[in-house]
Parts: sequence; C-alpha cells; structure tokens
Amino acid sequence: MKAAEDTPLLKQFFAVKAQFPDTVLLYRVGDFYETYGDDALLATKVLGIVLTKRSNGDKEAVPMAGFPHHALDVYLPKLVRAGYKAAICDQLEDPALAGKKLVKRGVTEVVTPGIAFSDDMLIQKENNFLAGLTFEKDRCGAAFLDVSTGSFQIAQGSLDYIGTLLSSFNPKEIVVQHGYEKGVKERFGNYYVSTLDEWAFVYEASVENIKKQLCVDSLKGYAIDNFPLGICSAGALLVYLKQTQHTGLKNITSLSRIDEGKFVWMDKFTFRNLEVFHALSGGEEGVALVDVVDRCSSPMGARLLRQWLAMPVMDIRELNDRYDIVQHFVENDGDLAELQKSINAVGDLERIISRAANGKIAPREVMQLGRSLAQMEPIKEICGGKGIAPLDSLCAKMKNCGELLGEIRRVMSADPAAAIGKGDIIAEGVSPELDELRSISRGSKEYLLQMQQREIERTGITSLKISYNNVFGYYIEVRNTARDKVPEEWVRKQTLVNAERYITSELKEYEEKILGAEEKIYALESRLYADLVGNIQQKIVDIQTNCRIISRIDVLSGFAQLAVCNHYCRPEVNESLELEIIEGRHPVIETLMPAGEEYVPNDIFLDNKKQQIIILTGPNMAGKSALLRQTALIVLLAQTGCFVPAKSARIGYFDKIFTRVGATDNISRGESTFMVEMLETSMIMHNLSDRSLVLLDEIG
Repeated sequence: MKAAEDTPLLKQFFAVKAQFPDTVLLYRVGDFYETYGDDALLATKVLGIVLTKRSNGDKEAVPMAGFPHHALDVYLPKLVRAGYKAAICDQLEDPALAGKKLVKRGVTEVVTPGIAFSDDMLIQKENNFLAGLTFEKDRCGAAFLDVSTGSFQIAQGSLDYIGTLLSSFNPKEIVVQHGYEKGVKERFGNYYVSTLDEWAFVYEASVENIKKQLCVDSLKGYAIDNFPLGICSAGALLVYLKQTQHTGLKNITSLSRIDEGKFVWMDKFTFRNLEVFHALSGGEEGVALVDVVDRCSSPMGARLLRQWLAMPVMDIRELNDRYDIVQHFVENDGDLAELQKSINAVGDLERIISRAANGKIAPREVMQLGRSLAQMEPIKEICGGKGIAPLDSLCAKMKNCGELLGEIRRVMSADPAAAIGKGDIIAEGVSPELDELRSISRGSKEYLLQMQQREIERTGITSLKISYNNVFGYYIEVRNTARDKVPEEWVRKQTLVNAERYITSELKEYEEKILGAEEKIYALESRLYADLVGNIQQKIVDIQTNCRIISRIDVLSGFAQLAVCNHYCRPEVNESLELEIIEGRHPVIETLMPAGEEYVPNDIFLDNKKQQIIILTGPNMAGKSALLRQTALIVLLAQTGCFVPAKSARIGYFDKIFTRVGATDNISRGESTFMVEMLETSMIMHNLSDRSLVLLDEIG
C-alpha cells in the first residue's frame, strides 16, 4: 500500500524549513504569510493570531496560522523582539505565469535579533550589535557589527576583558562556533546565541572575506595584525550575514580596532550598580544616568553618547578637545540653539543611509535624506571659523554632498508616495515619457468625454456614448434607431437587444495606452528611482563620515546644554594620582529632589599618599551610598568629556572603576549572598591597578 504523502505545497514548505530549521518560516501564499506545524503553534503564542488547520491530502491536517502580507511590518518585529529568527519565504515568480504548476518560492531574507534594518525592530537611541566570539585557551577575539549603521569593530584580550566589552556593547545576538554556546551563556550571561561551523572561523578565509567586504587588497591599513582572533570573529560575522541572505551590504565600509588600554574598564556589575543605562528600581519611574545626560538632538548622537558612557576614555588630550567644544557652546548659547535646531533636522541619517546602501530605502526616507544633507552647510557654518581648534578640525573633515542634494531635489516629487505604485515618486519634468503616461492615465476620462462629444457632432448620433467593461474594454454604444448613421470604418463588436457596440482604431489605440500606462509608469518610476538610489550609494562613505562628525558635535553640544541647565563645571583631568571634588552632587538624584529642596553637596579627596581609603559610616538613609555613587559618576562623566555636577573637580584619570553594592545571591549555582560578595570582591582584587577607583558598599 502506498504511503500517504504531503500535498505539493506543504512538501515545498517542509523542504525550505529543513534549510532553516532554527527559524520561524514565514511562507508567502497569495496575499498571506503562513506558518505550519510547530511554527504555527509558536506564531499563535507569540503573535496572538488564530490557529487553524490546512488540509494535507490523505494525511492528518496540519496546524496553520497566518497574517496578511501587508501586516509583515507589524508581526515580524514581535517575533524578533521575542527572541526568534524569522525566515521570509517569498514567491519568486508571478502566480499567473506559473499556470497549474506550484509557484516557485525561496527565502529572501532571514531577520534575527542581531540583524535588523527596519525602524520597527530597532530601538532608536541604541545600537543593535551582532557580536562574534572566537576562543583560544584563556584568550578571546570579538567583533561587533551593527548592520543598521555600518559600525564594525574588533577586539582581543582576556575573557574578563571581552566580558567587559560585552557589557559595554550589549549585543542583541552572539555568533560562536558550534559547541561553545553553553559556555558563553555561563561565562558572559544569558545572551541570544547563534552558532556556525568551525570553518567559518578560519583565519585565512576570514581575512579574504573582510578584504572583499571592504573592497581592499590588504588589511594593513587597519592596524589589526595583532588581533587574529578578532579577525576570525569578524570573518565569521560576514559568513553569518551570507547565510541569512544579507550579502553585499554596502554600508559596511570600514573596520576599526578597540584598544584595551584606551578605555576605562568597567564590568556589568559596575554598570548595573551605578545605574548608567538602567535604573535598579525599574519601571517607568526609574531614572538612569543616560536619561539625565542625554540632551542630544538626533538618534545618532544618542547612540554615540551611550558608547561614550560605556567606554570612557583615558586620553587627556582627547578629553580636553571635548571640553573645549563644550565650553565654546556653554559660552555661546545662540550658536548652541541654532546648532541643535539644525542637527534635529538631520534626524537619523546614519540608519537612513544604511537602508539606502542595501536598497531598502523608501521614497519618503530619500526626502528625509535630502533634508538631512541640506543641513550640512549650516552646521559647518555654525561650528567652523570660531577659533576652537578641535571644532575647526571636525568641520574641515566634513564632505560636500551638494551635488547629491541637487539630484534628490531634481528627481524626487516634493511629497512622494510611501512606495512605488502608490502615487507619484518622481517629479514632473524628469522624464517626458513619464509625464505623457501620467497625462494619459489621469486625463483618460476627460479625453474620452471629448472623443464622445466629437463623434456625436461628426455623426449626428446624439445618444452615442463611450463606455467600458472587462470583456470588451472600451466601446461606442449606439441605439438601434441611429444604426444607419454609423460610419463605415467603425467595427461592430457586440449586438444587444436595443443597441449595437462598436470599436474604432482610435479608441482601441487609446485603450491600449490607458491600460498599459499604469504598468509603464510603475516600470519607469522604478528605474528612475533605482538610478537615484544608485547615485546615493556612490556617496555612502562621504555621508557616513559626516554622520560621525555630526554625532560627535551633537553629543558635545548636548553636554553644553546640560552644563548650562544643571550648573556643571569643567573638570581638570590630569596624570596625577589624586581625586579632589569640591561640592560634588549626584547627577541623577539632584534632578529628582522635591520642589523647594536642594541636594546637599559633598567634598571628597583621595590620593595614594595621604588618603588612599575612605571608610564611610552612619545611619541608614544618611547618604553614604549616594556619595559613593556620585563620586564614580562624576569620574565617569569627566572621562566621557562631559562637564560635571560640582563646584570644581580635579581628577587624576582612572583606568578601571569597580563597584560591589547591595546584597544578592545566586541560588541556581548554590552561591549564598556572602559567597557572591566574596567572589565579586575577589574579582576586584585580582584586576585592580594603581589607577583604579573601587567602591565597596556593605561587604561582608
């Protein structure tokens, strides 16, 4: 007896699913994306859609759940945010041309937590990093890639150091070699982990993949020779992009290295205890440091601010350059207001240009790109020529994009439709052929009325009318009483009880124009739009350069506004081993004080000779923890280039900040509160240096 088989459609579905087993396969069927089997059960649970069944021939019906194809932007982000990969399986041919055969289908894109371009799947003020890790004994190489901005960085060092970087970058997904996923979660935390085979991490192949991506013959110019494990990780990420159908990403144009000795070392406990990015209280009422200091005018600046807070610098010259720019805008509030207005108009140029690089840019985003480019010269004029060397240096590096701006203004309609085929995209005058087709499409009713009136006058048939139906197209209808007046050149098409229907060569020719106009308009607009996007892609590197410069200016101008509003002072960072803060305040707590009350400022002095250790005692709620945290936060802000909440601050730069705060346990590992405290303290003791700031709150 012959075994029952799946229907052809389900057989095709399961064949594609076998190629992408760790994804939810969204399978296009007509106007819907459908899921079957276990995917349907999962989709019903995560997306809240109805579970039904699809008949499967002689077999038992298969669970099915689906949603309209136009709702993909609604449901896809929900899947990804819930921690699932989604493979989008589209129809690769027109069903009308497939006849009775099964429509050809294939996966066109795999969207994962670490690979996303749509604003619906991205947090505007945060990077969406995909990380790669390569291990060799007690060493590890890391690569961090944000496909939505093109940021691509590598690092290498001890496991503790890489753990610190993971805390700083907070990747949405980590890619490792098969077999390492459990160890990564145990060592670094509960990240979303994907795996690749060992061959994806081979050094020689990684070098070739990176050179191909960056369009270079050698990697010597990137100074990454001493980061072989980092190179392996970067190469693996490029393999992962290929496997998820993201080849040829033109916005990934450079690769930079992260040097361990240039940034302040802080682990995940320090970020948590200092509430740098998230308040411990949680919920909507919790206020973190970033919420207070973020005065950026663009999402680009907000993302860079988070990077600076996650990785404060130790380069005194770099810090003084930042302070000089902040001080200039503190002292010139008119320039500050004008600058922030212009940067606000730039918007999220970084992510828009990334979508342009990958051919995913929408017409209205092209117009925003134009508005962004229009602000380049005003920003340059506001910032340049003011005698502030670091600001002049930034302005000198800005690229001229005026030619591209002119092209966008020339080609694009002033108020384009959301997508091609939904209305005008291309401006009038760009293509005479397009203008004529639009005239035909939109003037058809008027033209046919004119033709009808002309034929009435020519033939004397007052009852003559021109109409349309799906069977015959356009026709001239004449009542039988006027049939003898019909011109000989008219061709009879249909006989009715009381009338005859005719066509003419003019009417048939115009019918073809009308019916073909929309299709031709779509094809012409698509070609002209693709040409414009191609021109935009030629300027990607220049625009990315401007994005980096504007992001930097945005953060520093935001620091200036913060300093003016909250009365911050310019710190002095030097190479001494001293910390002196006069009338320091907690940057977050002071903003939460009840009306009429002020935060009581504190002085603090530490050095390596007279006062290397301070022991704070006092009753509960006396402010001990606030003083500990405010000291670390003032240091952290100073080493990002921000002015600080104090009357004055003199800081010998720190290379590491450690905190041990609060009472916690880890029951799942059999570790008591006391044991956790001892382990964390031991970690601090083994990693501190002569330039470390250590804050211990309630130990033992």
